Amino acid sequence: MNTTKLHAVRAAYPTRDRRIGRVHRAHQMSPFARQHRTNVGCAVRTNLQLSNQTGFTLVELLAATTFAALLIVGLSGIVGQVAIIRDTAQDRNDLTRQARFAMDQMVRIVSHSPRLLLPLKDNPATDWDEHVREQTIPASTPQGSSTFATAVLAVTMPDYFDLDSDGTPDADDDGDGLVDEDLPNDIHHDFFPGIMLIDDDGDGTVDEGGSWAEDDEDGAENEDPINGIDDDNDGSVDEDPASDNNNDGCPGICGVDDDSDLTIDDGANDDDDEDGGSFDDPYDPVVFYLNGNSLVQRTPVPWNEDGISSPDGPVDGRDFIVSIIADNVSRFRVERVAGVAGNWELVGLELDLTSPDTGAVVSLQTQVRLGGAL
Repeated sequence: MNTTKLHAVRAAYPTRDRRIGRVHRAHQMSPFARQHRTNVGCAVRTNLQLSNQTGFTLVELLAATTFAALLIVGLSGIVGQVAIIRDTAQDRNDLTRQARFAMDQMVRIVSHSPRLLLPLKDNPATDWDEHVREQTIPASTPQGSSTFATAVLAVTMPDYFDLDSDGTPDADDDGDGLVDEDLPNDIHHDFFPGIMLIDDDGDGTVDEGGSWAEDDEDGAENEDPINGIDDDNDGSVDEDPASDNNNDGCPGICGVDDDSDLTIDDGANDDDDEDGGSFDDPYDPVVFYLNGNSLVQRTPVPWNEDGISSPDGPVDGRDFIVSIIADNVSRFRVERVAGVAGNWELVGLELDLTSPDTGAVVSLQTQVRLGGAL
């Protein structure tokens, strides 16, 4: 076959020619090259097979599960701690609000009251402090021979109270424009020794004594008339007068025209303001004390709250309402501050509230001057 015909055949069959060329070159490759080519092909096939495999081994799955569990536990602890912090903050806010309200209430009333009834001053005849009244929840050990530590604050009602809205202060029982100027033999007019249902002298006993005329629960009655002197040497002054308040045997003050009617000493000797009525304006005590773990305010009212009209009229010292002004109280302390210069009387107040859920504690304390706003 000549050259021209060979080129024509190759042009007509190019694919066969290339195959022939590859076969020819394969016969010309060395044994090492052929082996290398075979190895490369196997590696490619192996890699392709491995790349087609998916999923994790058992060890990988166990490791991943363990890590996830640890992460969840850690996050749960953080979330729980955040919740505790949030709840504690909320409890603290609630306790603070209650404590401030209670403190504000006591401070306002004390600062507008003319007379501090309780705590009493220290009695040298006892082995406990009367001027400090402190109570805790749970109960703390009482001092000396006192059987139960109680805290109480009692003052005479300020003249801004007008609960029946009749235009006359509730503390002005006889409506003569004066307050507490004609005390009965039972100065609180509640027919109980001291203040009804209150431990006046801090001995742990309530309303002890045989007569309602025994106003300070010290075992004697009418032994301390209103004259600015501690007649019974119990540390307190003018706290247990008779119905003739100054014990001078005259209406009002002997030889004085008490009511400016141009008549001297007219009426009965227990008519201390010479207005024609006898012992018609008793003390109306506003009292703060603990009932369980609640701090309550007891306020006298000018209507027949208890429904009893005997023995001395429908309205008396037994008519009062009780309001809770703070819950979760763990400590209440009242002090008649001693050693104050001048004639001022200071009252120290301390109040602790504790959350039963989170244990958060809020403590407030202050001092207020008796009648400082008058």
